[in-house]
Amino acid sequence: MLITTSAALADFCAALRGAPYIAVDTEFLRERTYYAQLCLVQVAYGEHAAAIDPLAHGLDMGPLRDLLLDPTILKVLHASSQDLEIFFQKLGRVPGPVFDTQIAAAACGLGEQVGYATLVRELLGIEIDKASQATNWSLRPLQPRQVTYAIGDVTHLCKAYEQLVAQLARTNRNAWIEEDMAGLLDAGRYAANPEESYRRIKVRGASRRTLGVLRALAAWRERTAMARDLPRPWVLHDDAIAEIAQNIPENREELARVRVLKEPFSRSADGEAVLAIVREVLAQSPDSWPELPERRPPIRGHEPLVALFQALLRLRCEANDVAMAMVASREDLDRLATEDEPDIQTLRGWRRAVFGADALELKAGRLALTGDRGGIVGFRVP
Repeated sequence: MLITTSAALADFCAALRGAPYIAVDTEFLRERTYYAQLCLVQVAYGEHAAAIDPLAHGLDMGPLRDLLLDPTILKVLHASSQDLEIFFQKLGRVPGPVFDTQIAAAACGLGEQVGYATLVRELLGIEIDKASQATNWSLRPLQPRQVTYAIGDVTHLCKAYEQLVAQLARTNRNAWIEEDMAGLLDAGRYAANPEESYRRIKVRGASRRTLGVLRALAAWRERTAMARDLPRPWVLHDDAIAEIAQNIPENREELARVRVLKEPFSRSADGEAVLAIVREVLAQSPDSWPELPERRPPIRGHEPLVALFQALLRLRCEANDVAMAMVASREDLDRLATEDEPDIQTLRGWRRAVFGADALELKAGRLALTGDRGGIVGFRVP
């Protein structure tokens, strides 16, 4: 069912009131905008399934908003970050509680960051036709094939969710994913912070002055992109920001020499804004510029220990049928090898029970690994 009227949406949402969960998905475009353009919202539970058209003229989305924000209804999504970011922008908060089937699949041993099509194939034996996946969802009218594809996403998701929940219950792993699911509700994951956006831009051999200009330019770029609803690179590319921060142009002629800028930029209003920002930063006290990141001496000699950790991680994850990336990252292993007991997720909760505690035992020499018929086994050192 494609919903394009307020009455139909109100009836549909009323039918789902009191449901224990709803499967949710979205179709959107963001290639030419800063904010994602929401083109379709799909919702399903039981015998109820619909694609809701937010672009339909005069459609009152209030009932859907109330449904999504109902704290008694679990929202089931797959690879939820982008969908939740859109809902956060539209609703002002994250529509919890949330269950992400990609996270659950990793806890059930179905692989790291398993795609939706793979999940449906593995759990339901269904091959999804991806022909409509890359269509322009903003064009109207929507074609029947598009609507069928979109609704299929959430009807299959309901069945996949129920299988994952049953498997988690059989293996007593519901607690494994609680912390991960709770983290999805952190609004900080989805709210833009212009003053911190400079941290995404790489600059070699930066000084504090360079970082001061970089921070100010990146913040201006972020606010401008938001105000104009344009992709960040359409305002100013990362490479341009980095080069300006390193070379500190003081006038239009010097700005025009920035290699990655098109020549008219230096004479534009944005060019003037950039030069004004540079002058403003240079007039500030150096104490106001960002501190340089702490330089840690290069880690040497820890690779053999990391290799042992990797072997142990594989051994424990295979034994527990869980994706390795869900338990520990390479950075976690580096820190385990070089710090006494670092504050990392690997050493908390179920991850510590599966791998972290044994990793510390291995590091302390109280656990050993040995080969056995082409595999690896661990044993306690007497």
